[in-house]
Amino acid sequence: QVQLVESGGGLVQTGGSLRLSCVASGSTFIVSFAGWYRQAPGKQRELVAGLAIGGTTNYADSVKGRFTISRDSAKNTVYLQMDNLKPEDTAAYYCKVQRLVGWGTQDYWGQGTQVTVSS
Repeated sequence: QVQLVESGGGLVQTGGSLRLSCVASGSTFIVSFAGWYRQAPGKQRELVAGLAIGGTTNYADSVKGRFTISRDSAKNTVYLQMDNLKPEDTAAYYCKVQRLVGWGTQDYWGQGTQVTVSS
């Protein structure tokens, strides 16, 4: 079993910055993919930033140039640096880690952390 604990959300003004953290605990595992998703009220959950096993990153068009995903393997932590925040970034943010297992992969999700950007 793997547990993901998120932190770093909060209330900021337009143009401000936040850094979200996602710390994994429990079983030792190999990560094939790590990502940050967000979900606003009444909308579907969407991928905003992803980090693949080879180090390749990808971002939603709406956050390119403003958000950066990274990881610190020694601390079992994935980060999302969010700069120049906009009101449309307001959402609950969830981290996901994909674990390699014997016959495939398994996804694990964090509990979510709220980001609110005021205008």
